[in-house]
Amino acid sequence: EKTDERGVLDELIDYLDLKSVIDRKISELSGGELQRVAIAACAAKDAQFYFFDEISPYLDIYQRINVARLIQNISKDRAVLVVEHDLAILDMLTDVIHIAYGEPAAFGVVTLPKSVRVGINQYLKGYLPEENIRIRPEAIKFEVHPPREDYQLRSMVNFNGFSKKFGDGFSLKATGGSLREGEVLGVVGPNGIGKSTFVKVLAGEIKPDEGDPGIDVKISYKPQYIKADIPVRVQDFLRGISKHFGTSYYEVEISNPLQLDKIYDSLLTDLSGGELQRVAIAACLTQEADLYILDEPSAHLDVEQRSMVTKVLNRFAENNKKTALVVDHDIYMIDMLSQRLMVFEGKPSVYGEAHGPFSMENGMNRFLKNLGITFRRDEETRRPRVNNLGSRLDREQKDSGNYYYSAGD
Repeated sequence: EKTDERGVLDELIDYLDLKSVIDRKISELSGGELQRVAIAACAAKDAQFYFFDEISPYLDIYQRINVARLIQNISKDRAVLVVEHDLAILDMLTDVIHIAYGEPAAFGVVTLPKSVRVGINQYLKGYLPEENIRIRPEAIKFEVHPPREDYQLRSMVNFNGFSKKFGDGFSLKATGGSLREGEVLGVVGPNGIGKSTFVKVLAGEIKPDEGDPGIDVKISYKPQYIKADIPVRVQDFLRGISKHFGTSYYEVEISNPLQLDKIYDSLLTDLSGGELQRVAIAACLTQEADLYILDEPSAHLDVEQRSMVTKVLNRFAENNKKTALVVDHDIYMIDMLSQRLMVFEGKPSVYGEAHGPFSMENGMNRFLKNLGITFRRDEETRRPRVNNLGSRLDREQKDSGNYYYSAGD
């Protein structure tokens, strides 16, 4: 209420779906709830200039698009600056962009403004022609067609159906399924629909009320929220949990791509959110297991780091014949990372149902149909771009049932 200088608080509460949390303490809110409260507090101010620093963490894709539309509305008669790592959201939200490049913790350079399509495409290609500088040795590429399922991969993990109910009334129902050796399985769905509960049951963190997943393989689990409350050096922490630490394999496949060497001497308690995320990913992958579960590995990571994490996970699963299950809201990351998808449906905070695994094409179509969102492909880079709601392309793709992998691609 203290921030409501424009008299729009009630409207923002409805739009950002904050009615259920309005009487709760800030300290009791989840990451996604806290993010939406912070966005509402900023948007309620009466200002000539608004600055939003990373709007996407802990929000699902539907919430991200809602926030993007809110900011677009503010920008009609105010100036707005947004820093964001979700390129799909940045693409639909902005008119012009600046690209920041340089050496982390050493120096940074910000380009002159570029049109959003040109700027994002240059960034993905890794070369800025106006500045005549290469910011990345190779381009970030996207698959135009859905990956073909490899039916020759044997099942690594089979799990049975189960259900879980909580005291607040929320219930989750999951059917059984199988995960294949050497594959990365993506998990998508709105917030508050049971994705984290599902992986916690698989990981043995919580017990179901009915049924038993019956998983008899060793699991390594990276949770959604990461806490570091022990002041131990990063290298000492990682050395203590992995016999591979310090080997050439570890340096090439884990440490170097995750840029861990620069923070080896730092204390866990002194790390930023992105640094802690990379350490947690490394800790998960360096434990001896058959199934690796990572809940929102993109949180707090920039575009470069997300791309590198994608490569690390794919190489790790394929080369070691392991199975990875990844929950995330970054549509680009899920697209580049996954061979198949699980889709969660239901009513947030009331009930959730786990479906799949599906092929990427069927999974993406089912997921995006539930959200009423379609993506087209950029002609130059083939990256996914959100269609304007009700546009010709949006209507055509919905009529044909191609919400993500366009039939013409």
